[in-house]
Amino acid sequence: MTTRPKDYSRDFDTLEKMEWAFSKGDVAYISKVLDSRPSLVLSIHGVCMLADMKREDAIPALASALQEDPSPLVRHEAAFAMGQLEFKSAVPSLLEAMAKDESVLVRHESAVALGSIGDERARPGLISALEDIDEDVRLSAEVALADLEFLKRLRSRTEIQAIAETG
Repeated sequence: MTTRPKDYSRDFDTLEKMEWAFSKGDVAYISKVLDSRPSLVLSIHGVCMLADMKREDAIPALASALQEDPSPLVRHEAAFAMGQLEFKSAVPSLLEAMAKDESVLVRHESAVALGSIGDERARPGLISALEDIDEDVRLSAEVALADLEFLKRLRSRTEIQAIAETG
């Protein structure tokens, strides 16, 4: 049986439009492409483009990919991107993925992202993740909790220093 190579011409057309949208900062277009459940390559490329935009209005599209994409690889990349962006609006989606996603990679990356963001709202979920069945997720939650502690101490020192300088 001979298999024909897959025709990627539609992907190339879509990628060209995505690149144009990226250059214009068009989060909505890339979100629309992701919602259409394109090929794995386009999905990952779209998630990376949203991260590279460095804009908080990309968080809903990334959250949608994190919650709904059938590929654990795309969901992992969405969690990674949200952690890199460090917007606190990503915390609820990351907490849900860390608690419920079937993929160890996604749960692990969600914990790491929560540590990067440093929002105290993540603490109870991270404490719960210390009981995850997978050791990598448990270790990631432990590191994320240490990150929260470090950031808490750093904020406290900064506040004390600001008071001392103005006092």
